[in-house]
Amino acid sequence: MVRGMLHETFDVPRGTQRFRELILYICMECQSDHWFGAVKLNKILYHSDFRAFERFGVPLTGVRYFRLPKGPAPKMLVPVRDELVREGALRVEKRQVGPDHRQDRPIALREPVVDLFTADELYLVDEVIRELWSQTAAEVSDASHDIRWRALRHKDHMPYELVHLSGDPLSDAEQTRTQELARELGW
Repeated sequence: MVRGMLHETFDVPRGTQRFRELILYICMECQSDHWFGAVKLNKILYHSDFRAFERFGVPLTGVRYFRLPKGPAPKMLVPVRDELVREGALRVEKRQVGPDHRQDRPIALREPVVDLFTADELYLVDEVIRELWSQTAAEVSDASHDIRWRALRHKDHMPYELVHLSGDPLSDAEQTRTQELARELGW
């Protein structure tokens, strides 16, 4: 890595294919989670990719994430999800999960190709799934509004190096300075 450069994407071998199969893997593993839907899928993908970058130095898929109101999300999720639906590998069911909430629940219709991942990578994804299992979409969304999310503006791309930010929330002055640096450096 070149010092001072941030990475919004990584050239991971077979990254797009890994992203597709990771979606199916997560959907398959979460099929009995009452709270699993599109929002939770986004957060599991985000936490898995960023945790892999922190732990292994390389994300699982290398896809670009960006800041949305409900938290970080992979920018290419909707087109890839729609492609998987057209291929018959996935379907999206609309479900009522409370009196005021409808859920878009992705359901895998075929087994994922897991040999694209190492045992350690799959263990990491399973770890994230376990951590988020009992949480609702609102809870996983709120929890993803951490320092990394707050440092960015709506639809800003999220460099993987943000995983190294932690600690107390940024002050207003720190947020302003972060935004100035982002503009200056072209983040």
